[in-house]
Amino acid sequence: MKVSTPQSIFESQLSLYGPASCRVRPTLATAKRYCRWLTCGHYENFSVASFLLPKLLREPFYAIYSYCRWADDLGDETGDTERATRLLDWWEDGLERCFGDASDGTERSTHPVYVALCDVLKMYPLPKQPFADLLKAFRQDQRKQSYATMDELLNYCEYSANPVGRIVLYLAAAIWKTREPSAEELRWSDSICTGLQLANHWQDISRDRKIGRCYIPEASMKQYGIERNGDWNNGQFREMMKELLNEADEKLESGRPLITNVPEKIRHTIALFVEGGKSVIDEIRKIDYNVSNKRPKVSRLRRIWILIRVYWGR
Repeated sequence: MKVSTPQSIFESQLSLYGPASCRVRPTLATAKRYCRWLTCGHYENFSVASFLLPKLLREPFYAIYSYCRWADDLGDETGDTERATRLLDWWEDGLERCFGDASDGTERSTHPVYVALCDVLKMYPLPKQPFADLLKAFRQDQRKQSYATMDELLNYCEYSANPVGRIVLYLAAAIWKTREPSAEELRWSDSICTGLQLANHWQDISRDRKIGRCYIPEASMKQYGIERNGDWNNGQFREMMKELLNEADEKLESGRPLITNVPEKIRHTIALFVEGGKSVIDEIRKIDYNVSNKRPKVSRLRRIWILIRVYWGR
């Protein structure tokens, strides 16, 4: 039996909704259903977590996540660099149309993600910059396969991860009509998102290595005597990973004060992001940092237990 890969699954989506598609503009209800399906069915953590989102946040979050998911897949799942760059340009054009539609009431967008996102923007005006910043990161992935220092990697996270948290904060402020997030709250959010991104990078080391990508800073590998194309199944590699995991953990903890500073209705959501990142770190520690051979995964049972703990405020 043929097993579908993430790339083949996305290619089928691209044939349905990509630039060569001739599909007519879907209804708003259809677009919303598509975004819910994509969010709850694609990413391993949201299949059991979506019910914890406040009801008012749920559909807007599905649209925002779907935008991020499509942008990420256009960069990672479409094959060669030239094609990925061309498709990311197409996606950015769609973003411009979406914000234009929301401001002047036109209906030019035909992609279901942009139809749903346009509806969100009409109700809750959000800044465009974080959406655009994400595309900078996915374009960078097309030309940059490694990072010299941790500072360089953290700069990448400013575009690849931090915008998502900022969008959620601005959305929550708009939904519950509170003040916009303060500079300190944005810093806490950035810390959580960066920590979560680093944890995901270390979780995906074996997968990234197969496609020629390496997020481990070259300075860290040099410090521990690790060759990029050498043997990673040794004590030096595990010691290096221990240090990298500790830094991700510190980032998550540094952002924890955000939980008690956001609107009460989304405190569980922010706490879930923190605990989700820490659970990935725990799984890596359980296998003694040996991520070069396999990708550690948080079990469904563990994810449910995290939800229970977060819901009851523990």
